Amino acid sequence: MRARWWSLLGAALLGAGSLLVPAGPALAAPTFKVPFPCGQSWSGQTRSDHSPAYAVDFNRTDDLGDPVVASAPGTVDRVTDLGGTSYGKYVRIDHGGGYTTYYAHLNGFNVAVGQSVGYGKVIGWVGSTGGSTGPHLHYEQRLNGNDIQVRFNGALGLYWGTKTYTSDNNCAGTATGTVNTAGANLTVRSGPGTGYAAVDSVADGAKVTIQCQTAGTTVTGTYGTSNIWDRIGAGRYIADAYVYTGYDGYIPTVPRC
Repeated sequence: MRARWWSLLGAALLGAGSLLVPAGPALAAPTFKVPFPCGQSWSGQTRSDHSPAYAVDFNRTDDLGDPVVASAPGTVDRVTDLGGTSYGKYVRIDHGGGYTTYYAHLNGFNVAVGQSVGYGKVIGWVGSTGGSTGPHLHYEQRLNGNDIQVRFNGALGLYWGTKTYTSDNNCAGTATGTVNTAGANLTVRSGPGTGYAAVDSVADGAKVTIQCQTAGTTVTGTYGTSNIWDRIGAGRYIADAYVYTGYDGYIPTVPRC
């Protein structure tokens, strides 16, 4: 009887002990970035009748074939083609701690299952496969299989509506340039061309940080004739023909917008 009493007491203490063990801390979410190359601006739409509800549809002009990049480091665990239904061609990345991201309606794949990816890794290209009615990227963030409201750099996305998101994904490749106009201020445009609105100006001799470069209106300036435009901020572009960068064309370490 005594042995039985001690056995029951031990079981009770073990049971009580298991109740007192504090739960382990929840793993922090990855720092997700906009799933496009550094400096690019995309329109992201959310709507309550979307499936799943918290997914984001990303668009910009002539986006068919534009690169889609990993929004956080992880391991590719799904590269699937559902044909003309649902997500069509899509990639899923496992980021650990129960977090995954989905990239759907792709035009093609650039990764394989089991591959490790980091920020800025091109995983595929914008398409219109599956149940899509036009080119766009269907993007999701999930936790333990359930879709969650997206966050970029920890900031909650817009629910519900349309918002412009500018990517800082893998933006290590910026460069510094020096404006040279022989005295006059250089006009800053809202887009890569002289037909875009003037939004500001930078002084002759000013140093600027070039986030990305793209083709636009051809301009003749201090450094010859060029159609390259330098993005120096959100909605801020200057003609590369007036900027000393040390290169005659595109800067190798700076991404294309």
